[in-house]
Amino acid sequence: MSTLTEPAATRPSLLTRCPVVPVVVLDTADQARPLAAALLAGGIDVIEVTLRTPAGLAGITAIADLPGLHVGAGSVLTATQVDQVVDAGARFVVSPGLSAAVVERAHERGVPALPGIATASDLMAAVALGLDEVKIFPAGLLGGPAMITALAAPFPQLRFMPSGGVSAATMTDYLSLPMVPAVSGSWMVDRELLRRNRFDEVTRLSAAAISQAR
Repeated sequence: MSTLTEPAATRPSLLTRCPVVPVVVLDTADQARPLAAALLAGGIDVIEVTLRTPAGLAGITAIADLPGLHVGAGSVLTATQVDQVVDAGARFVVSPGLSAAVVERAHERGVPALPGIATASDLMAAVALGLDEVKIFPAGLLGGPAMITALAAPFPQLRFMPSGGVSAATMTDYLSLPMVPAVSGSWMVDRELLRRNRFDEVTRLSAAAISQAR
């Protein structure tokens, strides 16, 4: 039985909000607001701030109130972390793998969960949890667009967000697939750009990605 009471067909799609979702790793929470402003200036209004560093949670709090920005948390591994990021202002959660506990807690907190999948068994588990959108990770190492096409065949109701190894050079290969409305990547928010305060370059790369995606 699905753990989600709202039918998949009626739930709003997370992946159709923006075709490019930046995966952000913050060194300090102070980077969050200028980074968010740079992304918005480049046409990207969805952001995944990961919990890979201690600054991630504070960074989510710092930008959760920015108008027009849809803030999510990445690298969410436990139900406890779901509570932490939602309390900080995250509006969706992303995980590297599929955890029923994370998906169920996200639903209880009223936010979408986007778990990572890598196999048909993962997809079957996602369907059992009532999901219709998933992340495929690490997409590049798993076989890229050909792998997604093969995996998606028995699951026509599912939409995929490739992550891991996606770049400006490969993003359109993924977005050309009908079951891929969005990709995630970090090339426009490279950690070195943030360390050097090159937010102008973040805006330029973001605008280029949006132009290429559309």
